[in-house]
Amino acid sequence: MTIETHNNDQLKIAEVISDDTVINKSEDGLDLLGDLYYQGFDAIIIHEKNIIVDFFDLKSGIAGEILQKFSTYRVRLTIVGDFAKYTSKSLKDFIYESNKGKQINFVSSTTEAISQLKK
Repeated sequence: MTIETHNNDQLKIAEVISDDTVINKSEDGLDLLGDLYYQGFDAIIIHEKNIIVDFFDLKSGIAGEILQKFSTYRVRLTIVGDFAKYTSKSLKDFIYESNKGKQINFVSSTTEAISQLKK
């Protein structure tokens, strides 16, 4: 895993780059948040492929646990991926509602993620 830094006048953004799954359980998400938070990052971009598929099953509770910590520490998170493949109405509603705000967003490209975080 490597971290690519994207800077702008107001934000220091970490993009997680990996060929492997980085978040396999909620503790992995919390560790990632803690590590990057203490390195001074204001926002994190992670790709869907780096997150265990159970994250996208809201019944598992993994997403709720991780995203609550991001909100508590006020670190913005953008997840990049193709979310159309998920058929769960509750997940689609969750993504829709999340994208209305600025704290947690789901987008289709890194370019879109950086643009969203700069708003």
